[in-house]
Amino acid sequence: MMAYPWWAWMVLAGGLGLAEMGVPGAYLMWIALGAAVTGALDAAFGLSIAGQLGTFAAASALSCVAGYFVYRQMNRRVRGETLLNDKGLAMVGARGTVCEAFSNGRGKVRVGDGVWLADGPDLAEGAPVVVSAVRGTRLVVQAAEPRPGAGVADAARAS
Repeated sequence: MMAYPWWAWMVLAGGLGLAEMGVPGAYLMWIALGAAVTGALDAAFGLSIAGQLGTFAAASALSCVAGYFVYRQMNRRVRGETLLNDKGLAMVGARGTVCEAFSNGRGKVRVGDGVWLADGPDLAEGAPVVVSAVRGTRLVVQAAEPRPGAGVADAARAS
């Protein structure tokens, strides 16, 4: 069987790149990158058909793996944006109050309008906390400094 000319790989790369624009998701561009790498290596070294197919498979697989890491990095929380499928991440940094004293590192905290099971240092009821992590359905909290003027607001609510 005769090897494909290098430009055929470039045409395939271009076609896959164009198809990417009309297909939901983002996976064809990584395969297009594999075709482009194959075309470039074939133009430089004159690969056999087995070499071309092996290069295409390896380059496509490597570019797909690289794409995974690219998208994983892009999906990290940036500038305070909340990711739709990672709502726990939005809780990190939130401030709350201990509503059931911590004993042996476990207790309950009020964050926003909800009460959450939490892990953290032993804290008294009413102590201010900040969420440092989320593990499953439990918040991991740390003691926080009270906000300036919080005592005045709490006194007004109590009366």
